[in-house]
Amino acid sequence: MTGQARVRRNDWGSLAVPALGSWTPTRPVSVVIPTYRAERTLPFVLAGLAAQTYPAHLLEVVVVDDAPEPSAPLPEVRPERTRMVRTAHGWGRAAACHTGAMAAEGEVLHWLDSDMLVEADHVAAQLRWHDLLDHAVVLGHKWFVDPAPLDGVDPAAVRDAVAAGSVADYFAGQEREGHAWVEELYARTADLREAGPRAHRAHVGATASLFRALYLEAGGMDVDLKLGEDSALGYRLAECGAVFVPDREARSWHLGPTHVMRRQAEVNDYNFPFLADRIPDGRVKRATVGRQYAVPYVEVVLDSAGESHADVVAVVDAVLASSVPDLVVTLLGPWSALTDERVAVLDDPHLDARLVHASYVSEPRVRLRESLEDGGGPAMLRLTLSSAAWAPERQAVNRMVRELEWTHHGLRTALQPDGATARLERTAAVQRARRVAGPGEDLDDVVDALFGTWWVDGPEVGFAPARDVVVPRLPGRSGPARDPATLPETEGGDPPVAGPRPAAASAPTPRDGGSAPRRLLGRLRALVRTHA
Repeated sequence: MTGQARVRRNDWGSLAVPALGSWTPTRPVSVVIPTYRAERTLPFVLAGLAAQTYPAHLLEVVVVDDAPEPSAPLPEVRPERTRMVRTAHGWGRAAACHTGAMAAEGEVLHWLDSDMLVEADHVAAQLRWHDLLDHAVVLGHKWFVDPAPLDGVDPAAVRDAVAAGSVADYFAGQEREGHAWVEELYARTADLREAGPRAHRAHVGATASLFRALYLEAGGMDVDLKLGEDSALGYRLAECGAVFVPDREARSWHLGPTHVMRRQAEVNDYNFPFLADRIPDGRVKRATVGRQYAVPYVEVVLDSAGESHADVVAVVDAVLASSVPDLVVTLLGPWSALTDERVAVLDDPHLDARLVHASYVSEPRVRLRESLEDGGGPAMLRLTLSSAAWAPERQAVNRMVRELEWTHHGLRTALQPDGATARLERTAAVQRARRVAGPGEDLDDVVDALFGTWWVDGPEVGFAPARDVVVPRLPGRSGPARDPATLPETEGGDPPVAGPRPAAASAPTPRDGGSAPRRLLGRLRALVRTHA
């Protein structure tokens, strides 16, 4: 989509959305309804959709039957273009939604649970945002009510009530309950306008819409998940640059409490390990040390081509010893050139690359690649080091990450005295910038406009010459056998298990004994070069 509005962070309030009834819909939409033995509520859901103000010729409904046995035929009162399909592969809501998305013909996907009775303007309210942005994820509004008043009611009467704007009369006298934790998040963030990079946390799929192309770009539903699939998809949509828009005019009635509301503690316990593995944004779910996850928090990229193996190893070891353990390193290099052909070992033209490869081929946190994949990479944040001449001290990566997160910025660049850089990019910000940037427009300028950027002094945040950063090595264990009764509790440089790391073994540390003298020296050198 060309000429799109530019939303800063998640401040969707800057968008000039048309009022309901003041615009002409043109986009085909597929309402996808995953069902599992929903005979009680599905007739009313379809009745509400049959009364939509959105043009009938642009609206199709795909009901996905996820029950083990085929469900009853579709009820008579339904939108004209309604069909039922069976879950294609696997089972559960994620598998059903994905089946529906693949079967859908519409340009826009509109998720709707099988217990959601929508008001007449519900679809139109959501679809108007998609004329403004191809990366909008619109979230409908809902009240939770007891469905008992609908028992025995003819779905045709419900359709007519929706069309007349009087469906609320069925629930008169009931206490309407909002989606408590979502409403609390909205209240803290001005309906997500101030939520910044964390807006995706409000993504629940009971009623939501997005472009089908955006859904596919994000990888679709994770069909391995049986619960929590909305949260996982929301995070991946954010990584594609999505803007999350709650529309309170997209009104609906949730017929009964959700599964989460009925058994919230159990659901949260179940989701914890699955979502912790997939969503680095949920920091409190991840262990501080000693764990790796399917989706890392930070990816550090270094191109080793033309660099000495000693410098590359110094930098990578320093990164791996960082106080941010939840990271991976992507080492770029000519790895395919490392063949088994006979060569003078010490005169090998690829000697540096071969030694780097041997150093990390068995390290699970290091990925050896010849080029970066298209898109934003595997992590939420990407730190690109332009040179192997500078390595981070133990806290350097954490300082950059912490400041980026606190400010909601999209880019933070550390400038080294020799002009080398360390660029920390927020994947979501870069992907959003790529979506809206014009031909020839500088991407960093777009990131700055959308999320904000900042420059910092490399030595000030903890970068030092690579060979001045020491990463402790394991102590030797050779020597004569000892009497077990005389063994010390700990060996010099060998920290006790589960205890604090002794100061002598902290990693990495500068050889000159501290960062302040080196920083001062770096500044003096920079001044000399500037005035030379």
